[in-house]
Amino acid sequence: MRFRPLGLTDLSTSVVGVGTWQLGGEWGIDYAQAQVDAILDAAAECGINLIDTAECYGDHLSERLIGDYLSRHDRSRWIVATKFGHQFDGFLKRRDDFSVTGVRSQLEASLRALRVETIDLYQFHSGNDAAFNNDALWSFLDGEKNRGKVRHLGVSLNKTTALQADWAKQRGIEVVQVVHNRLDRRAESLHFPFAERDGLGVLARVPLASGLLTGKFRPGVTFPANDVRARVTQETMDHDLAEVARIGREEVPAGMSMAHWAMAWCLKNPLVSAVIPGCKDPGQVRDNAAAADVTLLD
Repeated sequence: MRFRPLGLTDLSTSVVGVGTWQLGGEWGIDYAQAQVDAILDAAAECGINLIDTAECYGDHLSERLIGDYLSRHDRSRWIVATKFGHQFDGFLKRRDDFSVTGVRSQLEASLRALRVETIDLYQFHSGNDAAFNNDALWSFLDGEKNRGKVRHLGVSLNKTTALQADWAKQRGIEVVQVVHNRLDRRAESLHFPFAERDGLGVLARVPLASGLLTGKFRPGVTFPANDVRARVTQETMDHDLAEVARIGREEVPAGMSMAHWAMAWCLKNPLVSAVIPGCKDPGQVRDNAAAADVTLLD
């Protein structure tokens, strides 16, 4: 495993992390604790030290499964990142609450679920600019840092606004999480210039484009109703998969795993501290970790 500084924080992150939205039950599998233990054991064996979750991946369900694991293992070896603002309100439903009162409650619930005294990276979760521009919220979070409940602040950016990346440093934010993959490169113009200017750490989420960049799927594929990918229209899915096929033919070196190539493509940019792919089982964790060994040349 390779490691990179997480921006100007004091954290050094494995270049491949573990994304855990799937543990909330919205990717077609309801996870038992033993399955989560096996996933995180595999991650530890591979040298991964970053876990990214959120309160709304299930009603703190992902956090609770992770917290159970952490309570029985060495907490100090993990960078634990979670998010606030999108409270779970049913399958694929969220209720936004970025108020100080709401976030205070969410923070305490996340600390309990994760069974930790401190959250290493606490991230504003893809809220709108009006919610972001709330001085009282950032004053409250700065106080929680002083009390030791949060080490560092981050923002998980949506795909369409640059303002939050531009203002991040002024809000005490040190890390931005962005959608970045070979199919969706908007962050390169919207967010990366501000990260470079201000020394922000960058976490690239969905580096495999929700699995499309593994090369496993072909146009016409359908997903079950309990899989978040079922929300994508068939026209969009088929268009994206046709583009994946073209990329595979024209850009991926012969004999190289497309998934490894896709994550290495993200990590080729020195601004990217880590990619945070999801995983369904220990085998996928190990395969994701192997991407750290891939170096792409210009």
